[in-house]
Amino acid sequence: MPHTIVSDRCEGVSDCVDACPVACIHPGRGTNSRGNPFFWIDPDTCIDCGICLQVCPVEGAVLAEERPELQKRP
Repeated sequence: MPHTIVSDRCEGVSDCVDACPVACIHPGRGTNSRGNPFFWIDPDTCIDCGICLQVCPVEGAVLAEERPELQKRP
C-alpha cells in the first residue's frame, strides 16, 4: 500500500525526495493552504518502503497508508 504526503501539512523540506529509492516523490504545483511548497507520492511507483515516513521532520506530513483525498497532485 503506497504512502501519502498530506499536502496541507507538508512544509517542502524535501528530505523524502533525496531518500526515496524509487524516485516516486515529486514537487506539487504552487503552494499548499499554509503557503508552503509541497510534494506528492506517485502511488503507481511507490514500493511502500517507509523511508519517507522515517526521514520527514514534519509530524503528520507523511502517512503510512494511501489517502488520495489528502494529497494534491498535478
